[in-house]
Amino acid sequence: MVRLENWANEWQMTLNVDKCKTMHFGYGNNVMEYLLDNKVLASANCEKDLEVWITDDLKPVYHITEACKKANRMLGLIKRTIVHKDPYILLTLCKSFSSVQFNKGRGLVSPVG
Repeated sequence: MVRLENWANEWQMTLNVDKCKTMHFGYGNNVMEYLLDNKVLASANCEKDLEVWITDDLKPVYHITEACKKANRMLGLIKRTIVHKDPYILLTLCKSFSSVQFNKGRGLVSPVG
């Protein structure tokens, strides 16, 4: 943390300590407090970064649940707002909006190769 703070000062950058958090991975990991600019960093069990939810146990369950919730909200929005409910139009809209939600972070959840 000292090296990070020194690097930021050297490049005349300020770090927003209120937005910085720590996450402890593993079951045998000692939960320690880290300081930045003499302030204790908050600890988090789950954080969203680059549209992907990361949890401290590295399981994709929370990310998948949130993607399903968001896709269902979009499907409900389509159902409520589309007046002319032609099956072709509804199918096209549902496929396009829901596939976008489910493909976010897909490489992290099910890597290929």
